[in-house]
Amino acid sequence: MSSLSFQAWHTTRASKLQEIEDAHSSIGGTAPGRRYATEQINHAYAVLLASQFQGFCRDLHSECITYIVQPVVPVVLQSVLRAEFRFNRSLDRFNATPSSLGSDFNRFGVEFWVQVSADHKQNDKRKQLLEEMNAWRNAIAHEDFDPNKLGGTTTLRLEQVRRWRDACNGLARSFDKIMGKYIEQTTGVTPW
Repeated sequence: MSSLSFQAWHTTRASKLQEIEDAHSSIGGTAPGRRYATEQINHAYAVLLASQFQGFCRDLHSECITYIVQPVVPVVLQSVLRAEFRFNRSLDRFNATPSSLGSDFNRFGVEFWVQVSADHKQNDKRKQLLEEMNAWRNAIAHEDFDPNKLGGTTTLRLEQVRRWRDACNGLARSFDKIMGKYIEQTTGVTPW
């Protein structure tokens, strides 16, 4: 089983991402070759992917709060702890970068990125791709295309956005798995 957040990542959020994939295909076609009309769609896809992944991470964090706080007695302390875990949450203010994710999930007492790295051999590379995606997201959102910050280019290709999406899929799977295990070990309750 998986968290409600992970289920939404693979259903509701995936369908929104698929809509932009479909728009890309309808405008640019599926054959190889450079299509200038698709550049803005690539930008929109990257920003949408970053926002959907951030939404997943924020939802997962909130879901974890629920399971961690639920066994606390007296019950009156649950709302205090819930507010404390949400107080100044990075995912409410910043992109879902490795540092903001670590900051928020480490508050539970888990060594988040240590666990994520240990979960799958590709996760360190996925973490780098997450940084890259957020650099592009910021460049697009702020209209500031500095090739030194964007891997030496200012042209975003569909293949790159797809790599980021694959990385987000792998990270989401690991986040869901390690936080489920952590909650179970910490509370004795199997959350999902």
